Amino acid sequence: MKFGYWALIIGLGAVWGCSFMFNAVLIREISPLWVSAGRVTIGAAICWVYFAATRRTLPRDPKLYPQLLLLGILNYAIPFALFPFAEQHVASSLIGVINGLTPMTTVIISQFWPGGEKATWNKIIGVLIGFAGAMLLASPSFGTGGSTEIIALLAALLATCCYALTLNYARRFKGVDSATIASSSLTGAALVMIPIAFLFSGMPVITRVETWGALFGIGIFSTSFSFLLVYWLLPRVGATNLSLNTFITPISAILLGVLVLHEGFLPVHMAGILVIFLGLVFIDGRLVKGLRRAPA
Repeated sequence: MKFGYWALIIGLGAVWGCSFMFNAVLIREISPLWVSAGRVTIGAAICWVYFAATRRTLPRDPKLYPQLLLLGILNYAIPFALFPFAEQHVASSLIGVINGLTPMTTVIISQFWPGGEKATWNKIIGVLIGFAGAMLLASPSFGTGGSTEIIALLAALLATCCYALTLNYARRFKGVDSATIASSSLTGAALVMIPIAFLFSGMPVITRVETWGALFGIGIFSTSFSFLLVYWLLPRVGATNLSLNTFITPISAILLGVLVLHEGFLPVHMAGILVIFLGLVFIDGRLVKGLRRAPA
């Protein structure tokens, strides 16, 4: 893969790491449902501005739009609510690390997806190591009545499964303009999430400047900018390579969580992170292959 693509994937991971800090700020005033609804609404609006400014036109195939709606629900509406829900009970830095399991869930789902990338021995080992690291992260909640924390971690893990599904599902849009995919799918997510948020959480009330800043930050940078880039990169680098931006996302989430939000961090959490990174190294495969060739 070209160096330029790697640079974009690294940048994408860093920007997505910021989203966990934004979530932590947002849930101080609004519900996870409104975090999702606000994020996709702002993201969709910015994408449509870009769409109009670059003089793009919408495809005429009516069958495309229900597929983009499904993409919006799975890739935006659901995980964008699950992550802030999890952060109500678990530190944002740890949820960012759980997001790092996306390559593991992608390997599993791709194995069974029609035409998906099949697992190799190093990817299988990487998945097993990665989930062992997730168990280490969750271990402080075991045996201490921390059922709420366990549920939160499972919610975050479910969000990574949504991402893994859509990384494979989105391959069907290979011939569709990336701005069309991002704009239409985010709009579909907004049309679903706004009435759901009103129904279950009522009218949101935002009184703090930092809440507005976090909302626009997550909507513009962690959503519209990021997903315009995702759909441009996906057909060029593949689902598994693209999911490797989660090497960077946990680092960004941890640094912001500890330095900006002053979240606690235990030694066992660091152990879990290192184990997950070891799993990512196996899934990536390049270092493993290099070590195998070295004796020759």
